[in-house]
Amino acid sequence: MYGQTVIDSGTIPTVCRQCDMRCGIEVSVKDRRIAHIAGMKAHPQNGGRLCPKGPAAVDTAYHPERLLRPLKKNGGGSFDEISLEEAMAEIADRLAAVADKHGARSIAAWHGEALGFAQQEMYPRRFVHALGSPNFLSVNSLCYVSRYIAYRLVQGYWNPCPDFRNARCIVFWGANPPLSHVTFMGPVEEARRRGARLVVIDPRSTEISRKADLHLRPVPGTDGALAWGLMRRLIESGRYDREFVSRYSVGFEDAAAYARAFTIEKVSGMTGLPADQIEECGRLINDSLPQTVNYVGVSLEHQENGVNTVRAIACLGGLAGAVDRLGGDPWPEPLGERSLTLYDELPLLDEQPIGAADYPVLYELYKECNTMKAVGAMLGGGPYPLRALVVSGGNPVNTNPNTSRVAEAFAGLELLVVRELFLTETAALADYVLPAASFLERSELHLYAHYQWVSLSRRVLQIPGVLDEYSFWRDLAHRLGFGARYFAWQTEEQVNRWLLEPTGVSLEALEQHPEGVQYKPVRHEKHRNRPLATPSGKFEFSSQYLKTLGYPALPVYQEPYHLHNRSAEFPYLLISGARKREYLHSRYRNIPRFRRLHPHPEVELDPADAAALGIRAGERVRVSSEIGSTVLAARILEAEQTLPGLVQITHGWEGDGNVNRLTFDGITDPISGFPLLTSVPVRLQR
Repeated sequence: MYGQTVIDSGTIPTVCRQCDMRCGIEVSVKDRRIAHIAGMKAHPQNGGRLCPKGPAAVDTAYHPERLLRPLKKNGGGSFDEISLEEAMAEIADRLAAVADKHGARSIAAWHGEALGFAQQEMYPRRFVHALGSPNFLSVNSLCYVSRYIAYRLVQGYWNPCPDFRNARCIVFWGANPPLSHVTFMGPVEEARRRGARLVVIDPRSTEISRKADLHLRPVPGTDGALAWGLMRRLIESGRYDREFVSRYSVGFEDAAAYARAFTIEKVSGMTGLPADQIEECGRLINDSLPQTVNYVGVSLEHQENGVNTVRAIACLGGLAGAVDRLGGDPWPEPLGERSLTLYDELPLLDEQPIGAADYPVLYELYKECNTMKAVGAMLGGGPYPLRALVVSGGNPVNTNPNTSRVAEAFAGLELLVVRELFLTETAALADYVLPAASFLERSELHLYAHYQWVSLSRRVLQIPGVLDEYSFWRDLAHRLGFGARYFAWQTEEQVNRWLLEPTGVSLEALEQHPEGVQYKPVRHEKHRNRPLATPSGKFEFSSQYLKTLGYPALPVYQEPYHLHNRSAEFPYLLISGARKREYLHSRYRNIPRFRRLHPHPEVELDPADAAALGIRAGERVRVSSEIGSTVLAARILEAEQTLPGLVQITHGWEGDGNVNRLTFDGITDPISGFPLLTSVPVRLQR
């Protein structure tokens, strides 16, 4: 029984959550069943465009393997179906027992991408603090937050979508938006039609690099040196934004002094880039000032100096005068909605949030506990052990580094509860597995900071016995005795109305305008009239806040791990994480039409490397790192598609194909705690 739609036939406008782009969609319903999903032309995010994942929400909703009943692990290690009432009662009793025995802080909540972030993420954040635990965990320990931290430190904000449409020069650092951020491409293409130049910095040939005016292919992990070299060139040319630097920044003199060492010749040696390409990149930026966009992809976060690399790129944008400028990096203004979190009311800092002592910047700026440290706490490390975990829509046994260690940690918990759409590798280890609601079965607010726009998603489908995210946490909170105080709303609609009350935007207005409404007009150069959201109130080339915590004040360049730990035993360099259009991390591989396009995991090799090793296309290759090994089929790339010595394995495959059998969880960025995932030394064997 897959439930029924909320109308008999017709069209329901809503918001797609197959990825985090949150495109406007129109869901066609016929005879109480979803028939088709199309893009919403009136929605500013996508203007009617959809990637293949959007229409595939129908496949997910009606998938024959979808979880529809609660499961309980039996003594033999398999699962039995139980009622939702039994499952919730037993889970509440066991959580209460763990809290009584070990303290509430021994319990954590882990939220994943499969159920969405933003509002859905706030419910478990609220729950764990109401319970008395500071330990909220998520995939944000691996994605996005390192960039957020870097830009917060430099300019007080991070805009996840700069003003591509009005830019004159667009620089993508380690990003491939035709596959990862499809909604970027409309504005990028519009800017290109008006003459904007496109620069792509990536060691691999990608869809976006093949559209570029200039493609730079640095040695992985050396992007920071390139950023400093471009800053040096801009400073020496005298064409940087002198007014912005003198009136609205701090630390410029120290940054300028540090930049002097990054001559084009030195940067060429560090990065492996030809000097003339570095010079050409600098010229394209100079010629476009101040309408320059730098967009940093997730791959730069997965280095042991990721935050400072991104800080250096942010500093380059400040020199260019792009801060809060048309065609640059606008400073979004908030909607002003209420917050669901309890960090002000119940900060719980005395309970020692996991990882906060090791990565204080991560916790202070984003209130995120570090998942690698949490895995250690499950295994008995850290200030205290974690004993119980509730996971919503996450699959860390697949997506976190050193997955064998993650599996060991999860298997040893006193209680593991997983809410999921499918029986994932993580769910298979659980004591209880509860069916989760897809985005088509709930309603929530969606904020688009770059447009200063808000829209409302609508419930399309109802499945008996499948709780939406709010209802699950509300039910559990009431069973544990704190629901009346912290989860008093009866429905999602009541939550949405409460959130909107102080904003001036009504729920009725959003219901009448399915494309959403602009809550404030976009204004530029606001820093002229109010301080930036940094400790100094100014753009910070140098951070005294970091210095007081024992970090370098400047975003100094650090040679990547694979260069200062060269090993003859592991002579190749593994990049993990290049996207496939149809997949998102560990999701959608169970959709047959997608699986036919990409049926199995592969290790991608440069043809010269393959020839030297005697490896032919399709042959099985053992890939080994210091962490572990896996065996995959070889895919031989064409010449010039990648740098010699680099291999690539797309993440997200289950079992032996999981690249995170090879990735490090102990080599991390000192500021964010992000692990080293994209420059891992490996060995190849036939």
